[in-house]
Amino acid sequence: MNLSGNTILITGGSAGIGLAFAERFIKAGNKVIVTGRRENALQHAKEKLPSLITRVSDLNKESERAALFDWVTGNYPEVNVLVNNAGIQQRFNVLKADATNNWSYFNKEIITNLEAPLHLSMLFAPFFAAKESATIINVTSGLAFTPFAMAPIYSATKAALHSFTMSLRHQLSDTSVEVIEVAPPAVNTDLGGAGLHTHGEPLEAFADGIFNELAKGKMEIGYGSSVARLRMSRDEIDKYTEKMYKATKNTVE
Repeated sequence: MNLSGNTILITGGSAGIGLAFAERFIKAGNKVIVTGRRENALQHAKEKLPSLITRVSDLNKESERAALFDWVTGNYPEVNVLVNNAGIQQRFNVLKADATNNWSYFNKEIITNLEAPLHLSMLFAPFFAAKESATIINVTSGLAFTPFAMAPIYSATKAALHSFTMSLRHQLSDTSVEVIEVAPPAVNTDLGGAGLHTHGEPLEAFADGIFNELAKGKMEIGYGSSVARLRMSRDEIDKYTEKMYKATKNTVE
């Protein structure tokens, strides 16, 4: 991927990993558009990065994803990079979760983490394929490879997005579109709630590390502990997942 001279759309770009990526893309000489649900968060992001282009959009709604595609391609037809970064993480015990009366709460995680990036990828792929060069970056997780049992839907959606990304890469292999997967480990952001990832990788160091790998042309990028997990054997995955569960099973009510 050429790291400069692009017009880039980043979902979930008002804070955390998305905003850290936006900052680095801008410094590298790109035009960056970020979208999110919270107008105040987008305003704060723009105060930090004045050249940032912002758009309020609820990606949980099919109509708003289609409207976002139309707005971006209509106003910025040079757009050639999509970063599917928006995501939420919910931790719960399935024996105590109320899936009868509160399914919408759990389904929101599936829509945000899986349905939205699949839909946006399929909207942008034909548009990008007509360009001289373009890139789709899907942000999955180390948990796509070694599930975190106390965040079962999150882990499952990221595993599915990893699988989709592989298929997308093959389908677009004869076009000008690169398909890149970024699989973060735990990073010190507010994903899942404030304070849950304070022991994760420092955000700035993580973002710098990912950009170093993008510059090398990597198609599948991990960082820290997620690097090894991307290539673990099935036996190693089972052991790692069991270890994570035993260490955290008493943390969810």
